[in-house]
Amino acid sequence: MDLKVFRWSRGRWMPSRLLRPIAVLHTTRRDGTPCHTPLLVARDPSGSFLVMATNFGLPRHPAWSHHLLRDPYAALTWRGQTLRVRARLLTPEELRAARDRILAAMPVFDDYAVRSGRNVRVFVLTPLPGSADASSAATSGRR
Repeated sequence: MDLKVFRWSRGRWMPSRLLRPIAVLHTTRRDGTPCHTPLLVARDPSGSFLVMATNFGLPRHPAWSHHLLRDPYAALTWRGQTLRVRARLLTPEELRAARDRILAAMPVFDDYAVRSGRNVRVFVLTPLPGSADASSAATSGRR
């Protein structure tokens, strides 16, 4: 439902936003087709975003995390603005340092991590210079 309302409102609103900060990550699959995934985000004081690849505690990593590992350039729609971003997987030390922000954004993070039986990937998405309103950044002209 979130994605339908998001598209209808042209990226300005999502129902789950009433509970937690939500953004839509725009990545590209291996075959070149676009992938749009609503995600909980934790805004970093530096202006970057933290995204957690919990996949609701399922054993497999979510597809979007594989997309970012393959190609770290993507786009993120946040509060009606689409930003070009570069993703980087957090190191174990960075993950420990970001723990409070992660739990504030996603209180069930530890439950999902235990249920999944895997190390949950957490990425920092850093906006690229001049990235505002880069609506097609995930599929063309992003570099």
